[in-house]
Amino acid sequence: MSAALANIRTITKRELGAYFGSPVAYVFIVIFLLLCGFFTFMMGGFFQRGQANLESFFMWHPWLYLFLVPAVGMRLWSEERRLGTMELLLTMPITAWQAIVGKFLASWLFLLLALVLTFPVVVTVNYLGHADNGVIFAGFVGSWFLAGTFLAVTSVTSALTRNQVISFIISVVICLFLILAGFPPVLELFVRWAPGWLVDTIAAFSVFPHYDRFQKGLLDSRDWIFFLSAAGFCLFATGVVIRNLRSGH
Repeated sequence: MSAALANIRTITKRELGAYFGSPVAYVFIVIFLLLCGFFTFMMGGFFQRGQANLESFFMWHPWLYLFLVPAVGMRLWSEERRLGTMELLLTMPITAWQAIVGKFLASWLFLLLALVLTFPVVVTVNYLGHADNGVIFAGFVGSWFLAGTFLAVTSVTSALTRNQVISFIISVVICLFLILAGFPPVLELFVRWAPGWLVDTIAAFSVFPHYDRFQKGLLDSRDWIFFLSAAGFCLFATGVVIRNLRSGH
């Protein structure tokens, strides 16, 4: 077990170093922070609300992650396949799942760093009023878990193709489905022709009910399990793809 953890830590450090070894990481962080500020204060009406909460901040995160997270994760495996380094990586004394977890953790920690750098918004809301920091903390946890789920989806699509653009597009489509699955207008389209069980199944894939409860300050185990299960399933699917590539299928 200690050897496995050491291998995962090595892959994680390697991937994090690759991010910050190029301008990509810094460009992403700057864009993320600028968009968060713009949507919170300009589009979200932060000051007009007159409330000491970050509802106008968190409400935009699913839509920001819809494009930004696939942009971060599309290179996870596509780049390895394009450069021909996947074979070298998989012949090292590590297992496929250690490489998958290490790569995922590196990208997830990178997203956490970007999220932590939005702390001026927390300082601002506490300065302007008596904010409930417990609810704000739960909101950040929910946001990070949502980003992790979208990242795990992108991990699968990245393993399926050498082309990063194709990986990006497929990831955006899948993540958009996970966002829209629970929206009433979308469900109404299925209600007209689909049986009730199918409509309920589609609605169950929606990330919004679980994300929304985090934003209300509720740390419900059902929501943790939903996000972790979704991410875990996607990482398992990534493992299946990688093993097939390794065996030459």
